Amino acid sequence: MKYALLLMGHLNDPACGEDGGADPEEFFAFDREITAAGVVVDSFALEDPDQAVQVSTGDDGERIVSAGPFAEVREFVGGGYIIEVPHLDDAIAWAKKSPASAAGGHVEIRPLAPY
Repeated sequence: MKYALLLMGHLNDPACGEDGGADPEEFFAFDREITAAGVVVDSFALEDPDQAVQVSTGDDGERIVSAGPFAEVREFVGGGYIIEVPHLDDAIAWAKKSPASAAGGHVEIRPLAPY
């Protein structure tokens, strides 16, 4: 089964420490481990949320393009993995190993839709 591991962070969370979360070296080590295990189908890392552009629809039905940072955003996706493992328990085990599941963040696990 394929699962998305979405590495979530939280802006201005005191549990994140001065630098906003786990040390990058912890993420590099996790990446080496999960890649070496042969379960990674794909992965990505995203720039900080202040680099985001948002497209939405206004009350008049027209599309609106807004550039970040967005004051209302507190939680953000920092990156993710698509992994293929036999069971949800295996995906949970990888999420527990991720530095993103440490204080100040979490890993959201979602099965990929089969279509």
